[in-house]
Amino acid sequence: MSSRRTCLIILGSVALGVVILDRLTKAWAVDTMLPRMQAGGAGPIDLIGTWVRLTYTENTGAAFSLGTGYTWIFSIIAVVVAVVILRTSRQLGSIGWSIAFGGLLGGLLGNLIDRITRAPSPGMGSVVDFIAFPNFPVFNVADMSIVCSAVLMVLLSLRGIDFKGRAATA
Repeated sequence: MSSRRTCLIILGSVALGVVILDRLTKAWAVDTMLPRMQAGGAGPIDLIGTWVRLTYTENTGAAFSLGTGYTWIFSIIAVVVAVVILRTSRQLGSIGWSIAFGGLLGGLLGNLIDRITRAPSPGMGSVVDFIAFPNFPVFNVADMSIVCSAVLMVLLSLRGIDFKGRAATA
């Protein structure tokens, strides 16, 4: 199997894995956390004391709830980024970049699915967030994947590895 084919399989597998995990965890949050919140009185679920909590919220903005009210713009940006990743993926030759692009694609698709399928309308829906750390915005699996992918991209760049798999020349 060629290196490019391997990279495409890895990218697709990582993206699919992130989307599936994101959808399953968000479905759990909607089925479990939302009724707790609507019943009143039931607070967050503490996983590790107050350091890691599960709590339900809906975000109509971008990361850290920035841009609330501009959901449709984030939907368009997500589609554009997905197209760029898919076009770029034809040139991939690096396993690391395949993982990073797969995580980014899976994360943006996970949140895009929420924006398309949730109320109030397609492209304007809110994203389900449910993981909370102290003094940090509530987030979800898709958000984690996007951030981890960004960190991996920075590390790969600092090491001089381009997405085609070549090391930078001195």
